[in-house]
Amino acid sequence: MNSCNRANQPASGGLSVVDDSVAWVSGSRGYIAITRDGGKNWAWQQVKGFEKADFRDIEAFSDKSAVIMSSGTPALVLKTTDGGANWKVKYKNTDTTYFLDAMDFDKPKHGLILGDPIGNKFLLLETNDSGETWNPFKSQPTALKGEAAFAASGTCLRVIDGKILIASGGTNSRLLSWSDKKGWNYINFPITHGKPSQGSFSVAQGRKSGILIGGDYANDKKTDSIAVRYLSKPLKLLTPPAKQPAGFQSCVEFIMEDTFLSTGTPGSNITTDGGKTWSKIDDTSFNVCRKAKRGKLVILAGNSGKIGVLKM
Repeated sequence: MNSCNRANQPASGGLSVVDDSVAWVSGSRGYIAITRDGGKNWAWQQVKGFEKADFRDIEAFSDKSAVIMSSGTPALVLKTTDGGANWKVKYKNTDTTYFLDAMDFDKPKHGLILGDPIGNKFLLLETNDSGETWNPFKSQPTALKGEAAFAASGTCLRVIDGKILIASGGTNSRLLSWSDKKGWNYINFPITHGKPSQGSFSVAQGRKSGILIGGDYANDKKTDSIAVRYLSKPLKLLTPPAKQPAGFQSCVEFIMEDTFLSTGTPGSNITTDGGKTWSKIDDTSFNVCRKAKRGKLVILAGNSGKIGVLKM
């Protein structure tokens, strides 16, 4: 893995890889960055007027168009169509109960934003016009007491061909799934949970199976109950990994066939057998890893503007 570090830059949690050339990252203190050469060089900027915003997730469509989401108060969604030269507010909510965790699009026009529960319901916002407008999703999933989603990598939410997947943590570790035919389905998964720092942080799904990953970020060297495997159709838990990832992982990404990559503060891990066994490949601390929507480029991002490129 090749990595580079940009000193005095923010903690990066949002990452969107468009193709083998273009990728965007977002982070704290209003920072975003774009690469147009596959991660070799990055152009950083602090979005004017939003220097205190914590941009936890980003969805990019090209080197010109991207949507960024801010956690905290106010909850914000901004969009650019000119490569980041100008940003326009597309959603703003000053209600302090709103805390946005993740954003995902399955089509250029259709996407969702996940927020922490309000009352006993997770917040879900939906767009059908490429992030221009956002409205409550037609069915908000039920949250258990003390259950939450983690704004660590933007991958606790996945939208795949109209199907919605949510990885939850806190007092419970669950996979919440939605389809138009069946509505919401809730399955408990044996990932470390029970405390605010524990639970499932990320979900990724391949062609036939998926991975739920997490642990305890307050005890990130612990290797018990970090990852689980599940069959996607029908949705059910598979046998646990014979070898777990080496410590807490905040993100998991489907790469190809039976290969998944995961990353977290103790380093990065890979599986080439669908999650049956994991091997540590790097000790560098990252928060998020994402593969190109169109292409093979895999990028990782972490604190202080740290960027890595996975060489397969």
